[in-house]
Amino acid sequence: MSESFKSSLNAYSVHMFTATGAVFAMLAMLAAAQTDWALMFLWLVVAFIVDGIDGPLARKYHVKTRAGRIDGVMLDLIIDYLTYVFIPAFALFQSSLLPGWTGWVAIIVITFASVLYFADSRMKTDDNSFSGFPGCWNMVAVVIFAAAPPFWLSLTIVVLLAVTMFAPLKFIHPVRTARWRPVTLPAALLWTGFAGWAAWTEFAQPDWATGALVALSLYLILAGIAQQFLPTARQ
Repeated sequence: MSESFKSSLNAYSVHMFTATGAVFAMLAMLAAAQTDWALMFLWLVVAFIVDGIDGPLARKYHVKTRAGRIDGVMLDLIIDYLTYVFIPAFALFQSSLLPGWTGWVAIIVITFASVLYFADSRMKTDDNSFSGFPGCWNMVAVVIFAAAPPFWLSLTIVVLLAVTMFAPLKFIHPVRTARWRPVTLPAALLWTGFAGWAAWTEFAQPDWATGALVALSLYLILAGIAQQFLPTARQ
């Protein structure tokens, strides 16, 4: 096997790995159609893990140059819209957490704002953070399911985050944003563990685990905004 063929094989294997996210999205949607929210979120957590791993692999194996026939960015965005936006929005609408008209507002706001954001060519900042809330509604939904706040608070959170998608506010990428990465990356890993725990127990996790999930979510949401107002040592 030539070195060139091996390099191309590795690069295309990364695309295949990314594409498994679409399979996990379908499994999550099937669970959601049966209102099995715990199983749905478990599949979304698996898809979330794949999404966290495939980026570093793509950069390691230079998929843009060695497997350029498949647009990895487009592939990632398609799967992200399904797992980050479409399925979580359906879950919030179909569950009793946002009853009546509040569910309609949430599902329309989430899907409409997110499709515009995903098509925004300026969604990334110079330090590999996101400009505006990056449409991680899967993370929002699992916290709402786990904490079960009053419906008016859930709706307020949805509307505020949708507005911030188009505000000049920065939101960190847990892997690619270098600043505070020694804190952010472990926080993201812990968040994934607590989210998976909540889904595994069908959202009957202990109160302290719910508190930890909420606290980690607040850090991941607010860290980028804090970085905008806290100068670096060089500055």
